[in-house]
Amino acid sequence: MNYFVYILYSPKFIKTYVGQSDNLSERLIKHNSGKVKSTKPYMPWTLIYSESFTSRAEAMKRENWFKSRAGRKKITEILEKFLQAEGNGLSVSSR
Repeated sequence: MNYFVYILYSPKFIKTYVGQSDNLSERLIKHNSGKVKSTKPYMPWTLIYSESFTSRAEAMKRENWFKSRAGRKKITEILEKFLQAEGNGLSVSSR
């Protein structure tokens, strides 16, 4: 079974969220249907990044890393690339 670490972005509230799951598509649906208490106020969410792991322990370790200072810096880089690819010309710092 694969486990995923994912990063979501709320363009309406300019927020990111990091999580892990064994069913990425189902988890995204839960986030966007208001079934996740911590993300409900910031809907809608867009998946901007994911990684696959063979064990939940590995996924949880990576999730925790993304929540560290170095990981938050990496999230900013990922978000910058996502926004540039979307073609809106905005950067994280200008939002």
